[in-house]
Amino acid sequence: AGLSHSGLVTVLDAGITSEQPYLVMEFVEGPTLKQRCAEQALDAQLVADIGAQVAEALAYAHAQGVVHRDVKPANVLLGPKGRTKLADFGIARLIGDTVRHTQTGHAIGTAAYLAPEQVRGDEITPAVDVYSLGLVLLEALTGERAYPGTPTESALARLSRAPHIPDSLTPPWRQLIAAMTATEPTDRPTAAQAATELRTAGRAASSPAGMATRLMPAVTPTASSPRPAATTSVAKARTVPPFIDRAGDELSRKTARIAARLAETPPHLRGAAAAVLAIVVFVLIVALASGTDDGSSSGSSGSPSGNAIPAQTPDHLRAPLQDLHDAVEGSGS
Repeated sequence: AGLSHSGLVTVLDAGITSEQPYLVMEFVEGPTLKQRCAEQALDAQLVADIGAQVAEALAYAHAQGVVHRDVKPANVLLGPKGRTKLADFGIARLIGDTVRHTQTGHAIGTAAYLAPEQVRGDEITPAVDVYSLGLVLLEALTGERAYPGTPTESALARLSRAPHIPDSLTPPWRQLIAAMTATEPTDRPTAAQAATELRTAGRAASSPAGMATRLMPAVTPTASSPRPAATTSVAKARTVPPFIDRAGDELSRKTARIAARLAETPPHLRGAAAAVLAIVVFVLIVALASGTDDGSSSGSSGSPSGNAIPAQTPDHLRAPLQDLHDAVEGSGS
C-alpha cells in the first residue's frame, strides 16, 4: 500500500469485516501477458514497450526497498491504451529483511521464473526480479517457456544451463536477455538499466528503414563468414568495394522497401526472413553493379572472361557473388 507508481496496481483500501480481511485494489481491464503469449509470440516492439514499463515499475519498487519475487506473465496486466501494470506483491520481500517468512534454503515463487539464487535459497536481492523479467521477455518473443517441465525440473534446470536464446532474435535482444538472465546476480543490469535498454530497443524496432540493419546480423554466421561486431566503426564500414558506394542510394531505397514488408513477418518466421533479406541484398548489389557505366562490371566487354564481378571485390566474396549473378542472369532478371 505504500507504493505509488503508474506501473503498479494500486492498493486503495484494506480492512477486516466479520473477521475476514480484505483488500480494495485498482481494477485493470484487459488480458494478462500470459494470455497474450498463449495466443502467439509477440512483436518485438510491443515486447520492448511492455518490458520497459515493467522494468520501470520494478526500479521504483526496488528504490523503495521492495523485491517483488514473483515476476511472471500472469502478473503482468495489459490495460487499455498500452498501459502495463505489474500486479501481485503477495510474496514481496523487504530488502535486507532478516525475518524470513519461509524456511532458509526453501524457494518461494513460480518455478518457471525463479532466479538461480532463489532455487538455492540464497539471499534475495532486486536482481531476482531482473532475472525473472528476462525470462518473461524471452517467452513473449518466442512463445515458449525457457524452462518447461514440472516445478522441480524447471527450478533445477537453471542451475545447470543458461536459457536458450534463439539466433532468430537480433543481437541487441540476445545480449540484453543474456545479461538479465546471468547466473551471477552481480552480472545482471539493474531494473533501471534494463528499462533504458528496452526503451532503446523499442525505438529501434519502430523504424522500418532500420529493419534491414537489424535483421542482417541475425543470419547465423559460418566459419568462413563470421558475424560482424555490432559496434563496427564507420571507418571500417567504408571499406566496401567502390561499386557498392556508387549504387548505395538506389540499394538503400530498394532494401528499405523490402525491409518494410519483412517488418510485417510473424516473429517466429523472422529468422528465415532475415536470411532471405541478406540474399536479396546481395542480388541487388550485383544487379546494380552490373548496371554501372564505368565498364568495371560489364560481363562481355569489361572482362574477357565474362566475369561480372569487379576486380576490386574481396576474394572471399567473389565466388558467392558470381554464383548469385549467374542465377539472376539465368532467370532472365
